[in-house]
Amino acid sequence: MRGCVRRSSTMLAAAVAIAAALPVVAAPQRVVSMNLCSDQLAMMLAAPGQLLSVSSLAQDPRLSPMADEAAAYVPNSGRAEEIYLMRPDLVIAGTYTPPATLSMLRRLGIRVETPPPAEDFDAIRTEITRMGRLLGREEGARDLLARFDADLAAATRPADRGRAALYSANGYTSGTKTLAGAILEAAGYDNIAADYGIAVTAGLPLELLVMARPDRLVTGTNWPGQSRSEAILSHPALAAAAPVKTRVRDLFWTCGTPLVTRAIRSLE
Repeated sequence: MRGCVRRSSTMLAAAVAIAAALPVVAAPQRVVSMNLCSDQLAMMLAAPGQLLSVSSLAQDPRLSPMADEAAAYVPNSGRAEEIYLMRPDLVIAGTYTPPATLSMLRRLGIRVETPPPAEDFDAIRTEITRMGRLLGREEGARDLLARFDADLAAATRPADRGRAALYSANGYTSGTKTLAGAILEAAGYDNIAADYGIAVTAGLPLELLVMARPDRLVTGTNWPGQSRSEAILSHPALAAAAPVKTRVRDLFWTCGTPLVTRAIRSLE
């Protein structure tokens, strides 16, 4: 028995010695983000000088709620060649980044991560934690998560404000299993998409929206120009579809980040 104890103690000591000798995996020092949503989380969590570049979309104030912050970084257009020349040790892309681009970067020996888009608040929490781990900024991620939870609790309203419809270009609506649907629910509204069995993003005929008689209609702001896809948002029937009509800024609704609380507050 004593021999077994000695052997166990010896093995434990050896394991500790081996673990101590293993190199500590250092946090990446040259990070490039090439996705609008990862841009925002990376800017929130990266250490000074750690993040080199964000996507050019991050600097567009029509799309990005952090356009001012993004101006401090080199913009990229998502091309493998330009990103390789930045000599990154970590590239953060997205689920919908062209596979050929990702494949080329990986063949060149660059670490590439592709976090999925966050479609609800739990997924936002997961992505905050994931980004903190990728950047070696776990403590900062915990702080950001705590701030998000506090802000979300303050922004959330009781579920007694009536029924609302989300409507966008080409007659699309967002169902209950989308980020926009989660925002609508947190603002205290029932989503009329559920009346028609719509859980994701799908087309909703204007006639059905009008017949649903929502208490509030939520649409995005029109882009400059004459887009035929947006023409439906100016239809006279839509103008009379709900007693309360709200045009919101899409930039707070697009990405699953802590900034979605601003989208919730836009429906107060």
